Amino acid sequence: MNRRLVAVLVAVLTVFTFVPPASAQSTPTLSNIRTGQHPGFSRVVLDLSGLPTEHRVREVTSVANCGSGNPVDMPGSTEILAVTLIGAAAHDDNGNPTYTGSRNFATPNLNPVNRVALTCDFEATLGIAVGYTNANAWHRVFTLTNPNRLVIDVGL
Repeated sequence: MNRRLVAVLVAVLTVFTFVPPASAQSTPTLSNIRTGQHPGFSRVVLDLSGLPTEHRVREVTSVANCGSGNPVDMPGSTEILAVTLIGAAAHDDNGNPTYTGSRNFATPNLNPVNRVALTCDFEATLGIAVGYTNANAWHRVFTLTNPNRLVIDVGL
């Protein structure tokens, strides 16, 4: 094979190796947090542009902001459910917020949930804390599509 042909092949392969795929999607983003009371349980819904890669749930006694490490105040909550969405954000690829609502708010019409707080929005990790008052409460967290959303139920 002549040198010129090899050089052309190397150049072509180099271009194709470094061109990002056209189908690459950006990180799913949070647009709204909704709450509602149902018979026997409170529901928190995170409206998303797509589904996160995964979500993790754990019961904790306190929460902190993932960026600063500062405690996140959860007044009136005796129990806290920390929900982490891996592969989600509350801002777009340019850093503009996609969720512009309150980052820490009371939910006076819900029982047992009494507070919701955004605890993390950093490097495609989104953290939400759900405060509630009943130590015997149950919880379930799941995703739904059409539209995309993560649902957090806390029941009596």
